[in-house]
Amino acid sequence: MRPSSPAPARLTMLVGCFVSALCALLATVGADADWLAALGRQIARSWSIPGDVPFAAATSTGWHNVPVLGELVFHALQAELGTRGLVIAQLVAVVGCLWLTATDMRRAGVADPPAALALILTAFAAAPALLVVRSQLFSLALFPLLVLLLRSEARKPSQRIWLLVPLVALWTNLHGGVLLGVAVAGVYLLFARGREQPLLAVGVLGGMVLALFATPALVQTAAYYRGVIGSRAATHGEGMWQPLSLHAPFDVVFLVVAVPLVVLAWRSRPKTWEWLVLAVLAVAAVKSSRNEVWLALFVAVPAARGLAGSRSWRAVVPPAAASAVTGLLVLVALAGLARTPVSSGATPELLRAAARSAEGTPILADGVDAEQLALAGRRILIGNPLDAFSPREQQLYLDWLAGRPSGDAEASRVRVVLVTKGSAAQHRLAARGDFGEVASDKRAVLYVRRNRHASGTHA
Repeated sequence: MRPSSPAPARLTMLVGCFVSALCALLATVGADADWLAALGRQIARSWSIPGDVPFAAATSTGWHNVPVLGELVFHALQAELGTRGLVIAQLVAVVGCLWLTATDMRRAGVADPPAALALILTAFAAAPALLVVRSQLFSLALFPLLVLLLRSEARKPSQRIWLLVPLVALWTNLHGGVLLGVAVAGVYLLFARGREQPLLAVGVLGGMVLALFATPALVQTAAYYRGVIGSRAATHGEGMWQPLSLHAPFDVVFLVVAVPLVVLAWRSRPKTWEWLVLAVLAVAAVKSSRNEVWLALFVAVPAARGLAGSRSWRAVVPPAAASAVTGLLVLVALAGLARTPVSSGATPELLRAAARSAEGTPILADGVDAEQLALAGRRILIGNPLDAFSPREQQLYLDWLAGRPSGDAEASRVRVVLVTKGSAAQHRLAARGDFGEVASDKRAVLYVRRNRHASGTHA
C-alpha cells in the first residue's frame, strides 16, 4: 500500500503570494543600493576594479573592493531596466526567500495551516528587509538556502554538506552577509556534525573560510571585512548600524512578533546547535536592527513546529479558490512591477538642480541622495560604501548626518548640500548663516553656499 501523499500546502502558497504581491506594490529603493550600480558601471566600462571610490572626493585610496559580482549585477539591472530592475530583483529574492523557508517547514513535517501562520508572522518581523531594496537582497535568498541545507543535513547527514563551500564562494562576491552565514554554519559544524564526524566538520569549515577569499581582492578580502565590521558606523551603532530601539516602529513590530516566535520555537525543543544560533542571531539583532531579518528567518521553522504541536490543525482550501486567489495576487504583483518605483530620495529635477549649482565641485548629500548623484555620474564628497574611507572621514560624515556641531566642518568643505527634509542634518544646516535654501521637493532640500567664491573643494 502506497503511503499517502502530503496535503497540498495551499495556505502557505497563498501567504507567499500575498507577501510577494505586497513587495511588488510597496518596494522602494533605499540607501546601500545605488552605489553598487555606480561602481559596477565603472568596472564594466574600464574592465578593471578601482582601488578607491571613484565618484567621491574624500580620499579612499587603498580600499579593497570585494562584492564586485554584486556591483556588476546591480549595474546590469540598472542599465537595462532602471530602478524597476532593482525592484524586480528584490521580488525574486523575496520569492526565493519565502519558498526556501516554506520548503524547510515542509521538510520538518509542519502542516500547512501552522506553516502559513508562521510564514506570515516571519514576513511581518522581517518587513523592512523585504520591502526596501538594499545590497542585502542577495543574502535574502542565500541565507535561507544555507539554513535549509543545514537542517537537511541535521536530519540526514550526507556529503552534500560540502555544498557550503561553493555557496560561500558565491556569496562572498555578492554581499558581506556571508560572514553571518559562515558563523551559523560554523555553529552547526562544531556543535552538531563535529560530534560524529570531526574531521569532515573541520574540513568543511576550513573550506568555507578559504572560500571567503575567492574574490578579486584575494588575501586582502580580510582587510575589506575588517573595515566593514570595524567601521565607525558599525562600532558606534550609527546610520544603518543603529541598534534595536523601542522608538523605531519597525523594531517594535519585530519585537511584538519575534518574541512569540521564539517562545513557540522553545516549545518545539530545538537542537543544541539551533539554540546557539538563535542566541548569536538575537545578539546580532539587538546590536544592529539590520540583522533582525536573519533571526526572523531562522526562528521561523522551529516556531512553526511549536505552533503545529499546540493543537490539531484542520483547514481545507478548495483548489479552485486557491487558484483564483493566487491568480489575483499574481496580477497584483504584475501591476506593482508595472508602476514607476518610488524612491525615498530627491526627485530627478532636484538632483539636476544640485548638479548645476555645484558647477563640477563635490556635493555633500545624505543616504539615497548621495548614491543617486553618484549613479548619475556626479561627484559627491563622501557616501556609501562608507567603510572605504578613513576613520576620520567616516566620523565627520556621521557627525554631519546626526546634526552634531562637529559635523559643521563637513559642510564647510563644499558649495552645495542636498539633504533629507526634516533630518537632523537639515535642521543644523538651516540654522547656519553661510548656506541658503534654493530649492526643495517633498523629500529633500537643496542648499547653496551664500559665498559664491568658496572653493567647494575637498580639504
